[in-house]
Amino acid sequence: MNEPNDKPTHKKSGKDSLIPALVISAMLHLVLVIVLLWGADFSSDSTPTPKAGRAIDATVIDPAVVNAQAKKIREQRSQAKREEAERLKRLEQQAKRLEQQREQEEQRLREVKRQKLEAERQAREEQKRIAEQQAKAEAQARIAKQKAERAERERQRKLEEKRKAELAAEKAEKARQEKLAAQRKAEEEAKKAEAERQRKLAERKKAEEEARKAEQARKEAERKAQEAKRRQQEQEAALNDLFSGLESEASQRQSARGQFIQDEVARYGAIFTQMIQQRLIVDDGLSGQECVVNMRLSPTGLLLNVEEKAGNTRLCRATKTAVASVSQFPMPEDGDIIAKLRDIELTVRPN
Repeated sequence: MNEPNDKPTHKKSGKDSLIPALVISAMLHLVLVIVLLWGADFSSDSTPTPKAGRAIDATVIDPAVVNAQAKKIREQRSQAKREEAERLKRLEQQAKRLEQQREQEEQRLREVKRQKLEAERQAREEQKRIAEQQAKAEAQARIAKQKAERAERERQRKLEEKRKAELAAEKAEKARQEKLAAQRKAEEEAKKAEAERQRKLAERKKAEEEARKAEQARKEAERKAQEAKRRQQEQEAALNDLFSGLESEASQRQSARGQFIQDEVARYGAIFTQMIQQRLIVDDGLSGQECVVNMRLSPTGLLLNVEEKAGNTRLCRATKTAVASVSQFPMPEDGDIIAKLRDIELTVRPN
């Protein structure tokens, strides 16, 4: 690439080398002209007429010397011409070589340019091929991505369908379990209802039986009360007949009256206890236990209050429930006995 730039440098060096030769050649020509002029003066046979005046000093030059000098100058000129011709020949050869080198360089540059163009063409083709491959790869990547996206959507769809199916199955199973639970609950409720119906039927039968027994007990108590009243009346009549007018007889009658009231209170207390025991609901574990309660009654036998005084807590709780279920107790007609029965303590034991 740098060789074409050297060509002007060689030409400039050739011109510089011609300058000394031209100067020498010009000096030799000048000397030759001077010699020829002097030679023409010395070869003349006429003797100049001396003139008066100042004397002129002159140097005599030998023609042989001049000829020899001229010959030498001619030889030098010939040598210079030969050298100049050789130098010019060398310069021409050098110029020819430089031209060949220039042509070779131009050929090389053309080849380099061709190779560069070929390389650029190949590079463009390679870039085009790479771009095509890249575009093809991108297209394949897009297709693969689209396939992957479709596959992912399909997978998500199947997962969603599976999830929905599982959810539907769970809902169906839950509904089935709820239905079974509802059926079991309905069956249990039906069993409970039947058991409750049987229990209520048994309670109703038991209540009817207890009511019948209570009615019998009440009638028996009324009968006994009437019998006691009759006996009392008979006793009072007998006492009135036997001890009328006697203070001692009155005292005995009062004592008999007190005993009679005490006996009646004990008898009615036994009736009340029997009525409570008939309504008492306890298990066998309370056998042998007892409960002491205090009852407050109205003059007609209505229950006003019941309090636990002592005994087993469970038995007392059941006793209070039984007392409340009676609600009204039979009462005698005697006011003194009623006064005793309105505030009475009873000891209840399971049968």
